[in-house]
Amino acid sequence: MTRHTKRFLMNAVRTTRQGQQINVGKDGAEYREIVETLGMHPDDLKAVGAISGDSVRVRSEYGEVTFKCVEAKKAPQGMIIVPYGPPTCRLMGRYTDGTGMPTSKGWEVDVEPVDSDSPA
Repeated sequence: MTRHTKRFLMNAVRTTRQGQQINVGKDGAEYREIVETLGMHPDDLKAVGAISGDSVRVRSEYGEVTFKCVEAKKAPQGMIIVPYGPPTCRLMGRYTDGTGMPTSKGWEVDVEPVDSDSPA
């Protein structure tokens, strides 16, 4: 399978599962799994040369993070959906426009598959 880097819009969201897990705490493996997994349209997965369950590197102008990538049929093509959390914060920068929270919608990011034998 040919692997490619491709540009997407990233939207950080809060999920129901994430909200339920917050009562247990943010330090557990289950919470980390939630915020370290992104969803992508099946055709976009193919376009970058990944399959559901692969690791992908996401880069913005502020940083890069490796996520587990899963198929999300409801995600629009050209957009990745990521639960808001520490990994997404590393991609958004520190500017809040006076709100105290960084903008979490519409970030342009590059996504590329991570080879399983290379360091993340």
